[in-house]
Amino acid sequence: MKAIILAGGFGSRLSEETVLRPKPMVEIGGRPILWHIMNIFAAHNVTEFIIALGYRGEVIKDYFLNFHTFNNDVTIDLATGKVSIHKGNQPKWKIHLVDTGLNPNTGGRLKRLAHWIDDDETFMFTYGDGVADIDITSLIKFHQAHGKLATVTTVHSPARFGRIGFDGNQVREFYEKSGAREGWINGGYFVLHRKCLDYIDGDDCSWERGPVERLAHAGQLMGYRHTGFWSCMDTLKEKNLLEELWNSGHVPWKIWK
Repeated sequence: MKAIILAGGFGSRLSEETVLRPKPMVEIGGRPILWHIMNIFAAHNVTEFIIALGYRGEVIKDYFLNFHTFNNDVTIDLATGKVSIHKGNQPKWKIHLVDTGLNPNTGGRLKRLAHWIDDDETFMFTYGDGVADIDITSLIKFHQAHGKLATVTTVHSPARFGRIGFDGNQVREFYEKSGAREGWINGGYFVLHRKCLDYIDGDDCSWERGPVERLAHAGQLMGYRHTGFWSCMDTLKEKNLLEELWNSGHVPWKIWK
């Protein structure tokens, strides 16, 4: 199964870190948060990624083109120009780096990747700024069992996020940024059938405001309740909290070896 990761936004709420690099390249523990997210998927054998590039996409391309150099010991023979990369961190990932433009909204960016997904394919989809100790295998099994077009991973969070209204496991309402203090909210980590892309109108479409709401009202959206650790990295405060967790050695989202 492929995993699509949005990595093209401007990250304006984290401008202290995103002036020169896209938000998914902001580092936690010396590694881009994008690397952490990919390791969460890979821990459950999801190892083919489509990265939706936009703002400063060249930074992400440069990172992966030089991944072995950045993450392993290297010997350089200046006389011959020969470079030897010593065995070490060599994950068996396939990564498609796709330019989805500078300005499309979240839905529009996903829609631009339609030709990368087969007509009857199911795929995963998430944002490039959220980490969790989520059981991806369990999430996929949940999606396969209910037979609907879409599954959203839901988590508990403070009031600044929108809420999700449930009827059993079926999502009946998708409220974007309500005033409620607590409840189930969109934690990313979607499982989607290719037909979900038909709910996206175009570049200006917000995935969260239009398509997801319509899927919910059509009875095609189910919610997978994740009760473990989850955190986004929207602000410098959240970035620093994740960094503190990493430095403490207590890293709830580090489910890989």
